[in-house]
Amino acid sequence: MTNPTRAVQEFRLPDLGEGLTEADWVHWAVAVGDRVELNQVIGEVETAKATVELPSPYGGTVEELLVEPGQTVPVGAPLLRIATEDGPAEPTGDSGGPSRPSVLVGYGPGDAPQSRRATRRASADAGRARDGDPPPARPDAKPGARKLAALLEVDLETVTGTGRGGVITRDDVRRTAGHGDEPTAGHGDEPTAERPHSPAPAPSPERTTRIPVGGVRKRTAEAVSRSAFTAPHASVFLTCDATATVDLVSTLRASPAFEGARPTALSVVSRALLHAIADEPSLNAHWDDDTGEIVLHHDVHLGIATATSDGLKVPVVREAQRLSLPRLARSIAEVADRARTGCSTPSELTGSTVSVTNVGVFGVDGGTPILNPGESAILAVGAISDRPWVVDGALAIRKVVTLSLSFDHRLVDGEQAGRALATIGAFLGDPVPMLLADK
Repeated sequence: MTNPTRAVQEFRLPDLGEGLTEADWVHWAVAVGDRVELNQVIGEVETAKATVELPSPYGGTVEELLVEPGQTVPVGAPLLRIATEDGPAEPTGDSGGPSRPSVLVGYGPGDAPQSRRATRRASADAGRARDGDPPPARPDAKPGARKLAALLEVDLETVTGTGRGGVITRDDVRRTAGHGDEPTAGHGDEPTAERPHSPAPAPSPERTTRIPVGGVRKRTAEAVSRSAFTAPHASVFLTCDATATVDLVSTLRASPAFEGARPTALSVVSRALLHAIADEPSLNAHWDDDTGEIVLHHDVHLGIATATSDGLKVPVVREAQRLSLPRLARSIAEVADRARTGCSTPSELTGSTVSVTNVGVFGVDGGTPILNPGESAILAVGAISDRPWVVDGALAIRKVVTLSLSFDHRLVDGEQAGRALATIGAFLGDPVPMLLADK
């Protein structure tokens, strides 16, 4: 009988795609001495775009953990070492050679884990079962709560979740860490418009608070700073009557064609923006610094600015101009839900060519959004509210909204931006004829 051979494999941070060069290590799901199975989740990293669970490419015993929670890790840096064992050699066709350690199929530059979070979690639980015992239940926590727990060195097993369905929130982690019951202003689990937030550790004796910056928050800060200082921003505003749009949305929600699509005013606004881009294609373009050229995109990859517990994310609806209104509404809802629940992959959060942000859901009338790097326009939609409005020479109460369009003045002139915003306003004022004529 041949004794098994033992080898130590080093798992390095893979290229998660979309040009990402580093990630912040959030949480270890294994410890030294643990037995891990192929594809078992070993921990979580937070990239510039998303929180990603990493499955192990090897089966074996964890020998060493090489990074700490909160540490920024470059692509290619070693994460952990796993001792693997090969069984005795068995004939395999003509070769008869020994078997190789299991390696996760698909890992390598440009590839990211493709299975859904629930599937990976189930795989991890199954891999950690011992001698027929049931797999240990992994605490159900929001990604932001996991990151804060790592920063505050709180064991999630000791935290009682008070979120929907018992989900652990950041406030639960703070409470367990002894930082008080009240959420810190601006850092609770309810996100604020256009202001993604970071965990808030306990104040220092100087009555100040130092907040570690990393992951989505760090990359967002870098992106908006780069955008603000490299692209000459300008904005135009329009306040318009959206009563017909509000009435249309109510009708669509009762329509069988929109079953499960969750149509909203944002769906109609997004369709209006696509209609305007058809007339003003410079809104769907970017400036190429290397060549000094304007690059017009033939497809509209619509970014949906979404406030999440991890910060502001911009999931993308690909080729939005090809979608019918029901499919557009459904796609917007789906990509936003995946971003909020931390299920989006980095590729789902990159590549937008124009964006829309709904600041109105927070009761804000309007604003001047900053362009996403590489885009020439972003549309902000304010709160739709009852306001006095003149209709046919008489004062009436109507559903009124303020729109603001920020644009890169290198690509878009004020005339083009003004015409585009006027087109969007006219669409919202009388959407049905334009929807019927829109191809």
